[in-house]
Amino acid sequence: MKTARAVRQLKMTVLVPRTNDLKPAIVYFPGGRFISADYEKFTEMRVALAQAGFVVAAAEYRVVPDKFPSLVEDGKAAVRYLREHAGEYGIDPARIGVIGDSAGGYVAQMLGMTNGERAFDKGAFLDKSSDVEAAVTLYGISDLRSIGEGFPDAVQKVHQSPAVTEALLLNGPAFGTFVGASIGSDPGKALAASPLGHVEGSKPPFLIMHGTADTLVSPMQSAHLYEALKAGQNKVDYILVEGAGHGDLHWYQAPVIDRVVNWFRQSLGEPIRGAAKATNRDANL
Repeated sequence: MKTARAVRQLKMTVLVPRTNDLKPAIVYFPGGRFISADYEKFTEMRVALAQAGFVVAAAEYRVVPDKFPSLVEDGKAAVRYLREHAGEYGIDPARIGVIGDSAGGYVAQMLGMTNGERAFDKGAFLDKSSDVEAAVTLYGISDLRSIGEGFPDAVQKVHQSPAVTEALLLNGPAFGTFVGASIGSDPGKALAASPLGHVEGSKPPFLIMHGTADTLVSPMQSAHLYEALKAGQNKVDYILVEGAGHGDLHWYQAPVIDRVVNWFRQSLGEPIRGAAKATNRDANL
């Protein structure tokens, strides 16, 4: 009999508007270079969404040294958790969206692009769907094979290393007789672990945003995702933020935040007034 020896509880915070309305929900996944998941950051965006009437969860997920697909499994588990507890939070389980930045954008993209797939559904509440009804990605990663596309040769060399974080996410670290492997050592494996490896079938509405001055994740990542979604006749909006870098102050300002809030309103709809059943848990929030 196998015994689980490395199980740990992942954490989530939930902002719940003080109303009895039946509310759409949004799960935020933080960026962190695949090595951290500081789920309580991006307060400005999360609070603005909650003030607009959304239940907003911020979810931790496993990072390196855990390997793919652990972070995607965790993202889907967070969605299933909200559907399981929809009554407690006043959530409309038919209207759940996701948002993420950088590596968190990768997670949000993977959830949207794998709607209908069940290979990544692991853990609890498997009777609930992990599909999402809307996805927002901010300077996210859509193809693990080409994060540095168009960047200088020195940057390209970093992304060819078996020690770069996307290679560790996919292949793990060198140990024993394993010398490590670059992301390019198995392009098919890397594509299957990327949002762009899951382009078949219909997708939920997407909002893709990227900064023109991003020097860490190539803006081409977002361009390729947009092109793939358009080619599949999916609903997608693509916005390049002029002069914005990777996670810099541009992303915490009203023009970006308001655009995201309004897009979610259009994609998920407004709360249904007075339709939710009040609970003691809601009353205490």
